[in-house]
Amino acid sequence: MYRHELKFLITNVDKTELRNILQHFCHHDRHAIDGFYSISSLYFDDIYHTAYQEKLDGVEIRKKYRIRIYNCSDSVISLECKYKNGQYIHKESVRLTRDEYDSILEGNVSFLLEKKEPLAKEFYVDYKTALLRPCVNVVYEREPFIYDAGTVRITFDENIRAARCTDDLFDPSAPSWAVLPPGQLVLEVKFTGLLPERIRRIFLKYGYVQSQASKFCMCLEKINGLLR
Repeated sequence: MYRHELKFLITNVDKTELRNILQHFCHHDRHAIDGFYSISSLYFDDIYHTAYQEKLDGVEIRKKYRIRIYNCSDSVISLECKYKNGQYIHKESVRLTRDEYDSILEGNVSFLLEKKEPLAKEFYVDYKTALLRPCVNVVYEREPFIYDAGTVRITFDENIRAARCTDDLFDPSAPSWAVLPPGQLVLEVKFTGLLPERIRRIFLKYGYVQSQASKFCMCLEKINGLLR
């Protein structure tokens, strides 16, 4: 199912004001520890940098692959594909073991053909035909709020950093570089159907300006700049 996705670049002051409102009628994601969890996502792109270029060019229908973990742990490793169609998004995922993750990094993806999820075979084909390879690791801390009416998910993504794709995804001490100025973060709002009036009024009141901020693009540009 495709969902709406809205993004905003906001400040810590904005976050404090909005958070004080949300906590009265929203609840934290049950997976969050003390309200937060860290995310590390290893993104893939082809030799023509198609995923990156299509994002910059505003291509309406596109997709990109990543492997995502939480809190630097290998207890949950997901191969994901994020499909984008205008303002709508859809995500599919396949669970991986640590050994399967290691196999992908070694260039061995044949095991994916044995998995039942269609995404596994889709990634296999794209990996082989488009020569997909890891390009950047995107790291950040997320505070997620859930509003059940309309299945709304509001997240504050802060301390967004770029890390090299060659560094250990599971190592919390791996070097990384901030991509936003101090005090700035990304607010994301995802919802199915219509945005509930209660949430819509908040955004009207504060007048947040929608952004095309892409953590993937910002981090890839940071890493490429460091490697020049």
